[in-house]
Amino acid sequence: MTVRIRTLEDAPAGAAAAWDAFVRATPAATFFHLAPWDGVIRRAFGHRTHYAWAEQDGAVVGVLPLARMKTVLFGDLLASTPFCVYGGSVAATPEAATGLEAHAVGLRAKLGAPALEFRRLAAADPGWQERPALYFTFRKPITITGDDAKDMQRNIPRKQRAEVRKAIERHKLTSVSDSDTDRLHRLYAESVRNLGSPVFPRRYFRALAEAFPGEHDVTTVLHDGRPVSAVLNFHFRDQVLPYYGGGSAAARDLSANDFMYWEVMRRAGRERGATLFDFGRSKAGTGAFAYKRNWGFEGEQLHYCYRLAEGASIPDNNPNNPKYRLFIAAWKRLPLPVANLLGPPLVRGLG
Repeated sequence: MTVRIRTLEDAPAGAAAAWDAFVRATPAATFFHLAPWDGVIRRAFGHRTHYAWAEQDGAVVGVLPLARMKTVLFGDLLASTPFCVYGGSVAATPEAATGLEAHAVGLRAKLGAPALEFRRLAAADPGWQERPALYFTFRKPITITGDDAKDMQRNIPRKQRAEVRKAIERHKLTSVSDSDTDRLHRLYAESVRNLGSPVFPRRYFRALAEAFPGEHDVTTVLHDGRPVSAVLNFHFRDQVLPYYGGGSAAARDLSANDFMYWEVMRRAGRERGATLFDFGRSKAGTGAFAYKRNWGFEGEQLHYCYRLAEGASIPDNNPNNPKYRLFIAAWKRLPLPVANLLGPPLVRGLG
C-alpha cells in the first residue's frame, strides 16, 4: 500500500491515540514526539502547529511533530520541535521517513518560512545543513534498589554525594512530590531572571501538567518547610526527564539542587521503576553543561539539521550569540515582577 501523509489537524477521532501508541512502541521515538505537545504549543504560545503522520494500510507508520515560530524579534522557523529537546521524524519504514521529510520540506516552502529545523540525535542526512556543535544531551542508566546509601554510591559521583549528604544531614532538607506547577513557577522565574533569560508563562507549566497527567510530577525541596528549589519531571517508558527547574537565592548554599536531583532519581527509580535518567540538553561551555558532567554524565551532541530557503541562514537565537550580551546583562537587573511581565511575550520566539 502507498504511504499517505496526513495531519492531526484534519485527522479522524482516535488519530491522536494511534499516534501515541506508535510513539510508545517505537524505540527511536521520544517523549517529545507525543501528540499532546501539539495542543500545549498552540495554547501556551499561540504558534501554529503542523503535526503530520504517515499512514499505510490503515496503520500509523511514522510521525513528525512540527510547529512554526514566527515572531518580530526572533524571526521565522518551522521546527521539530520548539520547546523540546528532541524532534524530527520517526518512521517504521524508509518510505514513511521519505514521505514525512518531503512533506516538511514542501510545507516550509508553502508557508514561506526561511528555515526548517530537525532536532536529532542522529547526524544530518544528505541535503541537510548542520549547525556546529552547540547543544548536548546528557543521559545515563540508573539503578535504584531501595537501599539509599548504596544507591547513592552507585549512581552519584563522590563530590556530589557529599553535597547531597550535607543537604540531608546539615541542612535537614526534605522533599515533596506533587503537581504544584505554580509553586515551581515562582522558583523557576527567579532563577531564569538571575541568568538573564525571559521566563516561560505560568500557563505553559499548567498546560504541560494537564496534557500529561500521569507522566509528570513536580519535586520540591523544602528548608524549614519553605520551598527553595523545584523541578518539573516527565516520565516516559523507563525514563525520567527532569525538565524545568529553579531555585531561590538560598538554594546554592543549602545544596538544594543536588538534593533535588537525587530525590528525582531516587523517587523515579523506586516508585516508577525508572532505569534511565535524561538530564536534558545544555549548551557547551555553560554552567549547566559543567554541572551535569560533575554528576557523572557525558554529553552527547544533538544534531540541529536544516533545510533553508535560498539566501537564508541557520538561525542563531541563543544566549551565546554576542549580540544578546547586553540584553542578558540588563535583564538580570530587572525587578522580578517586571521580568515576569515582559518575559512571556519574548520567550515564545525562543523555543
